[in-house]
Amino acid sequence: MNPAVADSGAMLRPTRSWALAKSGPIPADLAAAAARHGVSRRLLEILAARGYGRPEQLDAFLGEPLAALHDPALLPDAARLRSRLVLARERGERAMVYGDFDADGLSALAVMVLALRAYGLAVEPYVPSRSGDGHGLSEPAVARAAATGCTVIVTVDCGTSSAAEIALAAGRGIDVLVTDHHHVPEQAPGAAALVNPQRLDSAYPDRQLTGAGVAFKVAQLLLDDGPVGRETWLDLADLAAIGTIADVAPLRGENRAIVRLGLARLRRDPRPGLAALLEAAGVSPARVAAEVVAFTIAPRLNAAGRVGEATLAADLLLASDATVAANLAAQLEAANRTRRDLLAVALDEARDAVGEPGTAPAIVVAGPWPIGLIGLVAGRLADEHRRPVVVFSTEAEPLRGSARSPAGGLDLADAFAACAEHFVRFGGHADAAGGDLRPGRIEAFRAEFLALAGARPATETEPPLRLDLAVPIAEIDYPLLRELARLEPVGPGNPAPHVAVLGAPVTRVRPVANGHVQLTLAKGREVLDVIAFGRADLAARVAPGDRLDIVGRLGTRTYGGFESLQLELVDAATAGATPGVVPS
Repeated sequence: MNPAVADSGAMLRPTRSWALAKSGPIPADLAAAAARHGVSRRLLEILAARGYGRPEQLDAFLGEPLAALHDPALLPDAARLRSRLVLARERGERAMVYGDFDADGLSALAVMVLALRAYGLAVEPYVPSRSGDGHGLSEPAVARAAATGCTVIVTVDCGTSSAAEIALAAGRGIDVLVTDHHHVPEQAPGAAALVNPQRLDSAYPDRQLTGAGVAFKVAQLLLDDGPVGRETWLDLADLAAIGTIADVAPLRGENRAIVRLGLARLRRDPRPGLAALLEAAGVSPARVAAEVVAFTIAPRLNAAGRVGEATLAADLLLASDATVAANLAAQLEAANRTRRDLLAVALDEARDAVGEPGTAPAIVVAGPWPIGLIGLVAGRLADEHRRPVVVFSTEAEPLRGSARSPAGGLDLADAFAACAEHFVRFGGHADAAGGDLRPGRIEAFRAEFLALAGARPATETEPPLRLDLAVPIAEIDYPLLRELARLEPVGPGNPAPHVAVLGAPVTRVRPVANGHVQLTLAKGREVLDVIAFGRADLAARVAPGDRLDIVGRLGTRTYGGFESLQLELVDAATAGATPGVVPS
C-alpha cells in the first residue's frame, strides 16, 4: 500500500502486514556457543531466527572472519590458472588485466593488478570503455595486448561470455585466464582457465562471490604460500569489500567475511585513493560501514564510467601518491554531480516512455539515454513498478540494453540466455544483466521477454515486514544499540535489524525538508527522535498525544556536538493496530 493513500480515518494503519520473527526453543549447545561469544539471550534469539541456529553457524557468524574464508584451490581451474601464471613469471612474460567499468569490476581490476605485481609479473591494466569496448573482453583489448607484447590476459568480473574474443586472442598467441562470477553459458569459452564459482561443475563451497571476491581469492591462491605471504593479499580486502557491497551480493558466508576484513582495513588505514575519496565526500574513515561503501564510495567509482571513462576510477584505486589521489577524487566528485543531473533527466524521460504499464509482467523501453545510465534507470523503474525492466539506449549501435529485476523476481541471466538469438552478446546474473541487441530485434525481444516474465507465478501481495524485535520504548537504549551492532555489516542477505517500538507516546510532530517528518516520542523523562523519510502524510495524520507502534532501524544522530539515539522509521501504526506483534 502507498503511504500517501493509506487509510484516512483516525486510525493509522501499517503500509503492510508485520511479522515478528520467532526463533523457537534455544538448545543448550547453542546457548553455550552464545555464552562463548558474549551474546545476550535477546541477540541470540534474533540470530537463531535468521538461520544461525547451530553452534557452528553462530561461530562462523561471530568468529574471526579469516576462519570463514575457503581454500581458493577449490575454485574451478584454480590449478590451471596458477600453473600458467607460474610459467609467465618464470619466462618474464607480460600480462594484461582486463576489467569492467562498474565498481565491482574496477575493484576487481585493482585487486588483480596489485596481486600480480606482488607475485612478480609485469602487468598492464586495461579498463574498457562503455562505448568503445562494451561488456566483456573486447577486440580492441586483444589488439592492445598483442601490440604491447602481452602473452596473457587475465579478465576480472567478465569474460565468461566472451568466446569469440578469447578465440581471437588464442589465434594471436595470447592465453586468456577468465576470473568471473557471472552466468556460465551452455557452451563455455575456450579459455586457458575459467575460474568462476558459478560453473555447474564447481565444487567451491560459496557460489555467491562477486568479481572482486573471485579476484581476492586468486590473490590468496597466488600469494598465501609465497615470499610475500598472507599480509599482502589480506591488504587487498578493502578493495574486495567495495566490489562485494557495490554488486549487492548477499552478506552471508564468505562475502560477509571479506566485507568484515575490508571494512576493518578501510577504517584503520585507507589507501591513498580511498582516503582522498572519503575526504572529498566528507566522511571520516573511522565511520565507514557497509552503507557508506554502498551510498558514498561505490556511486563515485561508478560515476566515472557512466559520464566519461572509468579509467579515472581505476587510477584512483591504484594511486600511491596522496596529491595525485586528491586530484582524482576531485574529478570523481565532479563526475558524480554530473551523473546525478543526467540521471534525473533520463528518469523523467523513461517514466514518460513507460507510461502506465498496467498488468504487463515486465517493462521493455528504449530511448536516447546515455549508455552509462541505463542500468540506473532500469533499477529505479524496477523498484517503482516491482517487475523486471529492460532499458535500451538508442545512442548505441547496436542497441545497448541493461536489465534489472526485483530481488526474488525473474532470473535475468536465464531470461537473456533464452533470448540469445536476439543478442550480439550478453551476460549477467539473476538480478542484473545486459547485452547488445541485433538490429531490428527489439519488438521480437520484447515479446519473448514479456512471455518469459509472464510465465512466472504472479505475486499478489508483498511479503510481511519482518521484525527482529518488539520492545516497549523504555528498552531503546545504548546497550541495545551495541547488541544490534554485532549483526554488522548489514545489507542484502543480512539486513539491518527491524525493531518495533510498541505503544510509544508522541510529544511532537514536525515536517522537515523534502517531504520528511520528524517525530519525538516520550521515553520516561527523556525523548527519542524518529526520522520518517518520505512520509509527509504523517504530519497530518499523527498528533501529540497519540500512541504509536513504530518499526525502525536504530542508530544515532549528532546535533550541536551531541550524540543521541534515533530511530529511522520503516513503518508505523496506531498502537494496537498490528495484532500478534507483542513485546519479546
